[in-house]
Parts: sequence; C-alpha cells; structure tokens
Amino acid sequence: MNAATKKWLVIKLASGILIPLMVWFIINFLSIFDSNYSQLINFFSNTTVKILFSLFLITAFTFFLLTISEIFEDYISGEKLKGVANKLTFFFGIGIPLFTIICLIRI
Repeated sequence: MNAATKKWLVIKLASGILIPLMVWFIINFLSIFDSNYSQLINFFSNTTVKILFSLFLITAFTFFLLTISEIFEDYISGEKLKGVANKLTFFFGIGIPLFTIICLIRI
C-alpha cells in the first residue's frame, strides 16, 4: 500500500471517529457554555471527560494535519515553501494538542 492510500485511509478513519466525538463535544459545550470557572474545573476534573476530550483533540488535529497537507500539495507549487508550510503545520498540529492535554492533566 502506498503512502497516499494510507493517508486517505487515516483521513477516513479519523473523520469516522471524529463524528461521535464532535457530537459529544457540542452537547457538553452547550451544557457548560454559561458556567463559571469552578464549574468548568469541576467538569474537566472528571477522568472520562479528560480522556474523551484528549481523544477529540488528537483526532481533530490528526484530521487537520492530513487534510491541510493535501491542500498544500495541491495549491503550493514551490517545493521549499511546501516543505516549510508542512513542517510549521506539523509543529503546531502536535504542539497545540500536546500543550492542551498537559494542561488538562494538571487540573
């Protein structure tokens, strides 16, 4: 199996996993939208919420990284610029969820 096929399969798998996680996130977001700080801390102190939110972040950013790299492949003609864009996206796509999950674990 070549790299493009693997990438396509991972995108499809991530989108399938992302659907129920997105529904879970939207329902919970609506329930905590007007909450104060202590209620938010109490909500994110639950281990199940931490795990589901971490899975949501990892899946969402995996989907983001793979789809945005496809856009770079299609619309950026310079190989050097394409490489820099992919590396910056990869750095932020790994760094932001990792930082968020570390902060979430510390709650």
